[in-house]
Amino acid sequence: MAIDYGKKRTGIAVSDPLQIIATGLDTIATPKLMEFLDEYLNKEEVSHIVFGDSANYDGTPSHVSDLVRSCIKKLEKKYTDIEYVLFDEHLTSIRAKQAILQSGAKKKKRRDKSLVDKVSAIIILQDYLEQTKYNKL
Repeated sequence: MAIDYGKKRTGIAVSDPLQIIATGLDTIATPKLMEFLDEYLNKEEVSHIVFGDSANYDGTPSHVSDLVRSCIKKLEKKYTDIEYVLFDEHLTSIRAKQAILQSGAKKKKRRDKSLVDKVSAIIILQDYLEQTKYNKL
């Protein structure tokens, strides 16, 4: 599972059981994220949760970094059998917007910020899956 955490909305993606391909799951209002995760994690088997870790261009933590780390700490206390990973999400929103544009989506759909968040989570997870796959070779 990957989480593109935002102050307002959070994009969520999951992979297939073989951890080959990432798929968008949902975009959740961030205040409802823990409730959503509790429900999902009690039904589905999740071995890793990959959080997009953003930094400013100068390398300093972004405005969301502390919120992401706080979310991880809450989850670690409750779901101890899951591995939590911070993964560089640099430019995922730009890549998500480009992917949506290339998909041929209509203008109204391209402006849907919740879609951008979900696609960003897909990109984070797919990049993570590919990186870990190549590190195993």
